Amino acid sequence: MSKFITLSTVSLNNNCPECFSKEGLELTFKQEFKENKFFRSITDKTTHFLRCTVCETDLFPVRWTEAIERVVDYHQKTITPKPKSLKLKRLAWVIILSIDALIILGVLIGFGVIKF
Repeated sequence: MSKFITLSTVSLNNNCPECFSKEGLELTFKQEFKENKFFRSITDKTTHFLRCTVCETDLFPVRWTEAIERVVDYHQKTITPKPKSLKLKRLAWVIILSIDALIILGVLIGFGVIKF
């Protein structure tokens, strides 16, 4: 399952292209976080979106002005994502150790160290 964790939220002083309010533009940066039965990981995929809290509108890049694009580019350069990581869960470790034990047992039986 893939989720996004919030890295930062920045308030912008630009005018909203929809309601022309100078207050309420929020730029949010998020990073992808994946989790399932076997592992938990933070990927290097980041995303950002712009929302006006005054008119409750999500603003897509098509509607951005040049001033908004410059501010977004600046903040995109200043954001530092969390380092990419992978953590195995208990079920993954149990499976890995079980397979290793079976391989070692097979090798020992194959070389005649263990006899049945």
